[in-house]
Amino acid sequence: MKFTAKQIADILNGEVEGNPEEIVSKLSKIEEGENESLSFLANPKYQQYIYTTEASIIIVNKDFTPEKEIKPTLIKVDDAYKSFSTLLEYYNQVKNNKVGREAPVFISDSVVIGTDEYIGAFSYIGNNVKIGNNVKIYPSSYIGDNVVIGDNTTIFAGVKIYSESVIGSNCKIHSGCIIGSDGFGFAPDENGEYKAVPQIGNVIIEDNVDIGSNSTIDRATLGSTIIRKGVKLDNQIQIAHNVEIGEHTVIASQTGVAGSTKVGKYCMIGGQVGIVGHLTIGDKVRIQAQSGIGRNLKDNDVVQGSPAFGYNDFNKSYVHFKNLPKTISTLHKLEKNFKAQNNKDE
Repeated sequence: MKFTAKQIADILNGEVEGNPEEIVSKLSKIEEGENESLSFLANPKYQQYIYTTEASIIIVNKDFTPEKEIKPTLIKVDDAYKSFSTLLEYYNQVKNNKVGREAPVFISDSVVIGTDEYIGAFSYIGNNVKIGNNVKIYPSSYIGDNVVIGDNTTIFAGVKIYSESVIGSNCKIHSGCIIGSDGFGFAPDENGEYKAVPQIGNVIIEDNVDIGSNSTIDRATLGSTIIRKGVKLDNQIQIAHNVEIGEHTVIASQTGVAGSTKVGKYCMIGGQVGIVGHLTIGDKVRIQAQSGIGRNLKDNDVVQGSPAFGYNDFNKSYVHFKNLPKTISTLHKLEKNFKAQNNKDE
């Protein structure tokens, strides 16, 4: 795709300084700019590169005044960083605005599909599925029976959505995700052998949820595993059966939440966090990376460590832990001196 400086300025409500017909076809960092690329300058520490970059168009703040001659065409806006983000979003929408059905695909006769859909090759859509308007289903995806997908949702390549799952509107589910697989439910028999407990619930994902690649969300044993509106999940996250993640909570990569735990709203959970089952995590909780959570947490708690405890207490304790070899050495010297003094006194 190619855009002129004038077209970009119109999108951003900016002003062109230079050639309005300058053309760009790609994006770049300002320090790595090349011909026909578009970049931006927001951080003053990168200002030096605007005089050497080969980028054709640079988005800058309106108050930017060059100290010497520059080669690129400028687009002046109120906020260069925000405008570039807006442009990235626009570019992404244009790039992903596919429509139609590729071949081969399997679509059950009982499927109901809205308008402007895209269904990629080798996708499978089962019985009684309901798909909203402007839904994009990329190649090699599996949509099981009785699944519901809301408007403007994108299912990227290779996603597997098991039966009875409900996906809201404006969601993004990235490649390799598995939604609605069986929860980890097994019960030992009289011989100590484990038998699977049937998992007959489903997964509900509300509106405006993003789920990163290769994440797994298990169906409930009974009822629903629920991801509330606005939740953002990173790559490679495990959400177990009957878990509920509250509105607008964000969770970083490689975190696992065990069965039946309830996580509140507006929480921030770092990477590689492990949360045991049947807990209640309050609203606006902050959990630092690599923490292990084995107890309930109250609203606004900030914790770190494994097992986790208060963030401030953890930092104070870590100072002592870091100095532990020196402290032990000092204790050994004191002990040696004490014994020597006792022997002398005797």
